[in-house]
Amino acid sequence: MLFNSQLFAVFLTAVFLFYHILPARFRWVFLLLASYGFYMNLHAAYGLLLLFSTLLTYCLALQLEKADSHKKKRCCLLWGILPLVGLLLIFKLGAPAIDKINAMIDAGSLTLHPLTLRILLPAGVSFYFFQSMGYLIDVYKGKSRAERHFGHYALFVSFFPQLLAGPIGRADALLPQLKAERRFDYDNASYGLKQMAWGYYKKLVIADTFAVTVNQVYDNCRSYVGLVFIITTVMYAIQIYCDFSGYSDIAVGCARLFNVELSTNFRSPYLSFSIREFWSRWHISLSTWFRDYVYIPLGGSRAGRIRHCLNLFITFLVSGFWHGSSLTFLIWGALHGLLQIAESFVYPKRKAGAPPRKKHWWQLPITFCLVCLTWIFFRANSVGDALWILSRLFWDIGRPLNYLKTAAICLDLSYPVMAGMALAAVTLLIYDMISLKWDVIRLVSKVWAPVRWGIYVLLLAVIALFSYKGIATEFIYMQF
Repeated sequence: MLFNSQLFAVFLTAVFLFYHILPARFRWVFLLLASYGFYMNLHAAYGLLLLFSTLLTYCLALQLEKADSHKKKRCCLLWGILPLVGLLLIFKLGAPAIDKINAMIDAGSLTLHPLTLRILLPAGVSFYFFQSMGYLIDVYKGKSRAERHFGHYALFVSFFPQLLAGPIGRADALLPQLKAERRFDYDNASYGLKQMAWGYYKKLVIADTFAVTVNQVYDNCRSYVGLVFIITTVMYAIQIYCDFSGYSDIAVGCARLFNVELSTNFRSPYLSFSIREFWSRWHISLSTWFRDYVYIPLGGSRAGRIRHCLNLFITFLVSGFWHGSSLTFLIWGALHGLLQIAESFVYPKRKAGAPPRKKHWWQLPITFCLVCLTWIFFRANSVGDALWILSRLFWDIGRPLNYLKTAAICLDLSYPVMAGMALAAVTLLIYDMISLKWDVIRLVSKVWAPVRWGIYVLLLAVIALFSYKGIATEFIYMQF
């Protein structure tokens, strides 16, 4: 069940009404059943996988807390981590391996009967596996207590707003909220609906509109050269940001309807002055997960300079693999690791008590350009396609008029479409700039009523228009 489907609108309305009508002591049960129904709507078997990871980590966390020796605790931790990591490897490596074998059979390289096995990556599996593993590691480190109530823990793992693509929750922040008996809060619900509307605007109006041109160019990249690649790469940067941050806004807003506050997942990442700052603003719940459970256990920055660089590189390489087993994702992760290492030399670690490092305006466009260059590998269908694009970014730039004319002909966008895209991008930029200092949603809520409601109506009208056109597609991060 996708957030941008009519079925979800009916589902959410029904769950919201029944949740607040039911007596407080039964609400967690209803929400748990609704969450499993939400997930199993995609595929009935997915519920078994979700239940398996929940049972495994629930039981091992209890055993881990009872263990009277470090050896037993470590054994419980490994019995919880290794099966989930193993399953992730099977899901991420299995399907590409089967596809390659089938391709070789079709090409006549192998004399075998065609393989019919198909290993599909269950939606959201990476996110709730990571959430379960994070919980188990926190119990192991003594940061969290093992949850005794299985139902409450099951809801923590399966809470439907965050189930498919995060934000990845932490037990100490999310579990107490799910266990609490809360009354309906109009202000919280109102804020949540407005945040969801902004998320739908980013997904349906911006991301899905930009995706049409991006897919056209990147899926047929050998037919293009020059400026068209620069334009579509910037468009992809906007697309993936609006697609995923839009999902996060919908998830966080949806959770507010049930008086649950999820963590912020994006904080104006393209307004960063360094790659390190970018990763403190982009997909924050996953970035902090890798920091806490991969980078720091490896030694973090406490080791020597060489080991610190190696820890950075390994962490981002693992992050690249998490996104997919394709070599393009590994290169994307490796590039970000190398950029972080380079920055550690350019901007040495500040001493405790030292004043903040001064930021210069030129750092912002440089950071954005570097991020966009790495997005080429993330979006390209193969390493060969990525190298083709990189080698032809400035093709014929010596003739500026021809450089511009070729891009205009290749993109073939009408003036109204270009104006609409530009307006959408400017709207996004203004929102992100304001959100660095103020809460935009609360700011608009204080505006004079006719203006405020004019903004709301216009936003909903634009969303309805693009939904009616059927542009909506699956969220990008659901494939991870």
